Amino acid sequence: MSTKVVIGAQWGDEGKGKTIDILAERAAVVVRTQGGNNAGHTIEANGEQYKLHLMPSGILNPETLCIISVGVVIDPKVLLEEIADMESRGISTDNLLIDSRAHVIMPYHIELDGLSEAARGSSSIGTTKKGIGPCYMDKTERSGIRMSDLVDEEKFPNMVRENLKIKNKMIEFVYGGTPMDADKIIAEYSEYAKQLKKYVCDTTPILYKKIKDGEEVLFEGAQGVLLDLDIGTYPYVTSSHPLTGGVCVGSGIGPKMIDECIGIAKGYTTRVGNGPFPTELDDEIGEAIRQKGFEFGTTTGRPRRTGWFDAVIVRYAVRTNSLTSIVLNKIDPLGGLDTIKICTAYKKNGETIYDFPATLEELAQCEPVYEEMPGWKEDISGIKEFDKLPVEAQNYINRIEELCECPISTIGVGPDREQNIVK
Repeated sequence: MSTKVVIGAQWGDEGKGKTIDILAERAAVVVRTQGGNNAGHTIEANGEQYKLHLMPSGILNPETLCIISVGVVIDPKVLLEEIADMESRGISTDNLLIDSRAHVIMPYHIELDGLSEAARGSSSIGTTKKGIGPCYMDKTERSGIRMSDLVDEEKFPNMVRENLKIKNKMIEFVYGGTPMDADKIIAEYSEYAKQLKKYVCDTTPILYKKIKDGEEVLFEGAQGVLLDLDIGTYPYVTSSHPLTGGVCVGSGIGPKMIDECIGIAKGYTTRVGNGPFPTELDDEIGEAIRQKGFEFGTTTGRPRRTGWFDAVIVRYAVRTNSLTSIVLNKIDPLGGLDTIKICTAYKKNGETIYDFPATLEELAQCEPVYEEMPGWKEDISGIKEFDKLPVEAQNYINRIEELCECPISTIGVGPDREQNIVK
């Protein structure tokens, strides 16, 4: 048995797609376990760029079974667009399966997402307004529509009509919006159902058998640890669990079936959306890192907030996810800086703390405690061996490994899948 989990060890956008794509070459199965099309993985291979939102990153390998599993929420329109894009570029999607239990994002979810964000005004969470949160709300409320319902020609129309009785009242009388037409939704989504039906099944026994047979299985997470609904920077979080534990719930397997958990981090820190960010660089250095690292959202195109590497955050990810190793991506955008800083701890009300605080209010009181290291001037994007890196870069990586209390297995020195150094 060889099962690996790949998760984001910061606020997401750490470059998980590239690592997953590399590991998928040896995997029999790649499983997407949570989130929706609010996430995005960018993969660069053979000179081409692929932006994936719902599709498991193993889709580029025709021999890999790709599963969109139980814990994912699916916008059928977006998924069909991705399928069409893949097939137009000569990539088959015959190796794709969708779990029948996965919930469907409906148009009223998207509408309510936008209306509720607007109603919050200056207190908005900063969602992608793609209906993710409202869909998970319906799931929890037990009024959600699942993929099995979508492809059921008799059941689906009745569910839409029943849900819209309540949703339209919320849209019109709570938020002042325009009620939605049930017949229009039913007609549109019934067409999506016809195209997706061939992919829909109970994936859990298939996955279980693959693991029991000793085949290599790779679980890919979306977002990152600090966006987890429970242990993230609540309320500025996503609506699911991008953790090792979330993989079990989101795919229908037990925790003893996981062998390795790989955390992906950047050589600096980024986040999208609102909320405290202790190491944020709202200056020329932050903008330079943003431009050199092309820090703009795969899904939204929004500029990401940038800051120095925060070891407090990544230690938190190691502890809460039982990380067995770290992939440290994007150290190349730091090249050219005279000095590089690492946050080793926080100062809160005069006290030095080393553990990530539990509440947003506490985090907002924290100031970073920095350790400064000399930078390097060389272009490292073509380097293939760790000991060929500038000594300053080696020292920086080794210090991060020491502070995070977890081995760094791989260093990313560029966006392409070949631009990696095995440490």
